[in-house]
Amino acid sequence: MNALQVLQHEIVDCRQCPRLVEHCARVAELKRRAYRDWDYWGKPVPSFGDPNARLAIIGLAPGAHGANRTGRIFTVDSSGDYLYRALHAAGFANQCSSRSLNDGLVLTDAYIAASVRCAPPDNKPATEEVARCRPYLERELLLLVNLKVVVTLGKLAFDNYLTILKNQGIIRTRAPFRFGHNVVHTLGDRQPILIGSYHPSQQNTSTGKLTDRMLLEVFEKAAILCKG
Repeated sequence: MNALQVLQHEIVDCRQCPRLVEHCARVAELKRRAYRDWDYWGKPVPSFGDPNARLAIIGLAPGAHGANRTGRIFTVDSSGDYLYRALHAAGFANQCSSRSLNDGLVLTDAYIAASVRCAPPDNKPATEEVARCRPYLERELLLLVNLKVVVTLGKLAFDNYLTILKNQGIIRTRAPFRFGHNVVHTLGDRQPILIGSYHPSQQNTSTGKLTDRMLLEVFEKAAILCKG
């Protein structure tokens, strides 16, 4: 196994956050009635995508009955429906949906990670849980040696990524970096370009704060920047 694959095994085996470990296991045991025949994943969810990617996408955390059920990030939930439609339309995915680990989905030049790898209660990880999980993302980004663009889905992922850059001494403070949808930040000649995006959560998509077109525009811009 290469270093990126070894890291994914470490993530799946992680038990640093007792609250999240208990929640993932409880959801996997109780299940949702519609999925009672499923054998839930019920543990930390690894990242997914092309190890040679020029684009990294950072989300919030696995969904309790989506990624926590299937073992693939952004799978069989409304957020994933929006995300994979946009990735397919922008040329980063070979199909427009993600239904299971064995559905044939392949990402090209794109890699999806999360700020927190376990499904948190109410989709709200605690600050200390984000901090415990951050070293995994930091190591992962260093192993993605071809990166040119990072898209963060939501403000938590945006701030988490900037915290990594601050800890590495790449930026002095997060203060100058404004979060906004499809807002581009240049961080230096050797650093990936950062694009902020609203998270494709049901709260955002059902209210019209984020539409298919708006999300596609982010990844169309990312595709151009990756080739630049």
